[in-house]
Amino acid sequence: MILFDSHAHLDFEDYDADRDEMITRARAAGLINIVNVGFDLDSSRKAVQLAEKYDLIYAAVGIHPHVADEAPIDFLEQLEQLSAHPKVVALGEMGLDYFRNLSSRPVQYKVFREQLTLAKRLNLPVIIHDREAHGEVMDILHQDSPFPAGGVIHCYSGSWEMAKQCISLGFYISIAGPVTFKNANRLKDIATRIPLNRLLIETDAPFLTPTPHRGKRNEPAFVQFTAVEIAGLKKMDNEELAKICAENGKTLFRLNTTR
Repeated sequence: MILFDSHAHLDFEDYDADRDEMITRARAAGLINIVNVGFDLDSSRKAVQLAEKYDLIYAAVGIHPHVADEAPIDFLEQLEQLSAHPKVVALGEMGLDYFRNLSSRPVQYKVFREQLTLAKRLNLPVIIHDREAHGEVMDILHQDSPFPAGGVIHCYSGSWEMAKQCISLGFYISIAGPVTFKNANRLKDIATRIPLNRLLIETDAPFLTPTPHRGKRNEPAFVQFTAVEIAGLKKMDNEELAKICAENGKTLFRLNTTR
């Protein structure tokens, strides 16, 4: 299969002992591109460094809602500087997380909105994190639309009605490993409904490992299991589904054009 992992965190220390081998396994599985996504300024810098080292990796830079309280005063200026790198293809991940509330909600909201504004000014796609904050995220996206460069709702966990709204705003919907879980009926139904031209797949590695490796560290090679699951749900050929998702990733992150 031709595979595109639209969201991973390969700079995390989970891979320090075998990062080269993990990338080799990704290539062997058919990965043509991986978007390594920043969590804070330090991991964003590391994402850029990985993109410089490995040809198939591109970077996104951003401030995750978990660390919004820790963002320095000049975080927007630092993100803008990082985004000038030719292998930075998006801003993110950014958004709201009301499940763990590791940063205060008002600061999460402020940092999210400010990153959206920066992305629009820089004409970069956005990678949205949304956990237990569906209503607030949608309110912000409606208020701040349009987003000319588009974006993706990563590791989608909302309803089908919300997915339709996101698609109407020009966003892609990215499905991760939990779609392979036996009891993930709602996510399986949503994956079946998402139009092919708005579908992405991801690992969110090292998290959310799909069946049959659930419980172990995730890695980009395992995105194949998500592709196969969704292909089965849509009654499609595995390779066709994977190729469409790869083309969608190249389109969103503008890998077919010169920035």
